[in-house]
Amino acid sequence: MATVHKKPSQTTIAAGLIFAVFLWGGNNTGIKYLVKFWPPIFTGSTRFLLAGALFCALLRWTKLFGETHPISRQLSRLLWFRGGLSLAAYILAFNWALKLSSVSHITLYLGAAPVWALLWEGRPQKNWRSLQRYGAAALAFCGVCVLIWPALRRGVGSLPGEILGVVCSFLWAFNGVQCRILGRDLSGAEISAQTFWRVGIILAPFSLVEILKLPPVELRWDLLLVQLFCILGGGIVAFALWNGALRHWRTSQVYLFSNLVPLSSMAWAHYCLGEQITATFWRAMILIGAGVLLGQADWQNFFGRRWLPTE
Repeated sequence: MATVHKKPSQTTIAAGLIFAVFLWGGNNTGIKYLVKFWPPIFTGSTRFLLAGALFCALLRWTKLFGETHPISRQLSRLLWFRGGLSLAAYILAFNWALKLSSVSHITLYLGAAPVWALLWEGRPQKNWRSLQRYGAAALAFCGVCVLIWPALRRGVGSLPGEILGVVCSFLWAFNGVQCRILGRDLSGAEISAQTFWRVGIILAPFSLVEILKLPPVELRWDLLLVQLFCILGGGIVAFALWNGALRHWRTSQVYLFSNLVPLSSMAWAHYCLGEQITATFWRAMILIGAGVLLGQADWQNFFGRRWLPTE
């Protein structure tokens, strides 16, 4: 007979997501610092290999993250091709994007991920909800255009970095959908542990090629400590909280909190790396934030059903 687990309260889930957002702000800033000295894919591969190994050890020999489930062959394939491959693609794009562009810009692109996840959850229909989705997508798209326009027109910043940032937002939303599917059989901690080491293995061949072409890896104490924070804070703790929330909330609802990651990352990068915040960032932030708000808010309850058409 299956064990029945008590569902955490809405407040607990929200608090966990806010803490994950805080950790990811520091994580993103830490990665930006690391990729100045280390090859980007090598940075991601080693981080996820070590985080996956440590996470699996904690799951096996402690009860910190609850009970574990057996991994069947079918589930293992899903972890490779749904969780591992989608997250590896995201990490590859994200680390290179951070090397080429600013922390605030790349994480703001990720702020549009809730809208892409919302579109993923439903096809176009002739009702208010569908109009709400696509109106939100239009606002988010306008925000993305505002953010990338200086690089397109005036050559300000790195155009490849900005394009990779846009790609990251789609890959992040796609990975959330895959993790929600895996959450039917595994806890958030198990999804993280089982996908992390797979990500490290998938990225390993690319990191070897990268090491041969880029300067050698510097082994300094400050870099090692930053990588340790990314493994523990931005890796194990944040992903466990994130994937745990995906088991109980819709993908688009969880990804609403990713709209706070740009603000968290901006603050970390500004105070730790001295990164300047541009007016373009704030204009794009308003548009993307408005898109997320439009897509997520329950306007029928807010205005009353008599004023808005039902689905």
